[in-house]
Amino acid sequence: MQKIKLSFLNLSIPFFIYIGEINFKFNLRGGENMDDFSRFLHECYGALERFVKFKVENKTDAEDIIQDTCLAAYTNFESLINKMSFKAWIISIARNKCSEYYRKKAAQMDIPLETLSESVLTKGIHGITETTAVRETLELLNDKDKQILFLYYFKSMPQNEIAHRPGLPVGTVKSRLYHAKQNFKEKYPYSPKTKGDHNMKTMPAVMPEYRITKSEEKPFSVRWEEVMGWFIVPKLGEKLSWAMYEFPSRRRTEMCQMEVVGKAEIHGIEGVEIVSTEYEPMEYNSAGGQKEAERHFIAQLTDTHCRLLAESHTESGIKKYYTFLDGNDFLANWGFGEDNCGNEVNIVPKGEIMRDENVLTTVEKPFLLDVVGRYTVTIGGKKYDTVCVVDFGSYQSGAVSEQFIDRHGKTVLWRRFNRNDWAFHRYQQKWTDRLPDNERLSVNGETYVHWYDCITDYIL
Repeated sequence: MQKIKLSFLNLSIPFFIYIGEINFKFNLRGGENMDDFSRFLHECYGALERFVKFKVENKTDAEDIIQDTCLAAYTNFESLINKMSFKAWIISIARNKCSEYYRKKAAQMDIPLETLSESVLTKGIHGITETTAVRETLELLNDKDKQILFLYYFKSMPQNEIAHRPGLPVGTVKSRLYHAKQNFKEKYPYSPKTKGDHNMKTMPAVMPEYRITKSEEKPFSVRWEEVMGWFIVPKLGEKLSWAMYEFPSRRRTEMCQMEVVGKAEIHGIEGVEIVSTEYEPMEYNSAGGQKEAERHFIAQLTDTHCRLLAESHTESGIKKYYTFLDGNDFLANWGFGEDNCGNEVNIVPKGEIMRDENVLTTVEKPFLLDVVGRYTVTIGGKKYDTVCVVDFGSYQSGAVSEQFIDRHGKTVLWRRFNRNDWAFHRYQQKWTDRLPDNERLSVNGETYVHWYDCITDYIL
């Protein structure tokens, strides 16, 4: 059990707040108010923790901010008139603490565009390591804008000196600098890899034949920026079609078209909005037997993680919204990764999942996603050099997924396996009986059965 000590001067009565496995030690004065404080803190501590850890990726720094927030909340608790707004109130304190943290970071980081520093650092979709993003954005500009920004910000050259070189009036330099800064702001943080329009395709009605061959070469590291289980990269301009195919029939059971439609913000954290239109959704995904369903996601890509922030859909005529602050209501469907911070984008083998043919063994850990080998996937007559990323139990409890990712960080093939007793209450049958001829995996001695595969229009 981790013990966090919060000591308050001139307070005499010892008090303990137990939240999960965290033990907060207070020396407190007063009774009833403190009882209220501890109760409210207990109820919303999970949301507070998730909020801070979404804003601040460094775990040690995040824990310090959480502690500072709790201290500030306790100190000012009596000033809170409407105690029922405690959650929103303590989140606002945490937001201010995070902003203060990033202002200090900004002073230490090499981000020369001073007018962007706070916005970029606290809300930027690329997280806190921004130097690369700044330089990549500069590369998108024309030579004239690029040159004047470089001279002024990176070389710290005064405007009159910049004007002196080509013999320009200082007023012209000021005007060019202003327009260059505006052009920079318009492009930041757009992806530097614009590929033009992507025409979403209708996926084939039957799954193409494929072959998976184990390679003797070492797995390569790769930057994987896709939203786990949804295959789209949360960057402006991205579009994608994908479909799932049930086995052994290999027929298409659902097709999904996804598009990033713009920037979005939830709880003060910036990401992008993704619209997902699902055609002929699988039985348990459809509401009232509808043949078409639409979901909206807010997702965020940082230098280290790709994560979902919010999801909404219509069910029985009611629009439902879930965010990462909604605890288990969100985690059960959309949250994943350590501290609900999504999947890591910089993929390397960790040795947490070991594979020998169709036998997998894992370390004891609540969230497991690891590279288990290098494979050549042949599909549609094309060969892809891939690493196999196995996710155990995080994408959905009782499920294992295999995701074959190429050097470009794109999913070539995704395969799902169900634990033998998965959703037994729904199907009233074990999967070895339901799909007796399908491939099986053994994971820590338990049997998992191949159910369906997914491919995207990337391979088409």
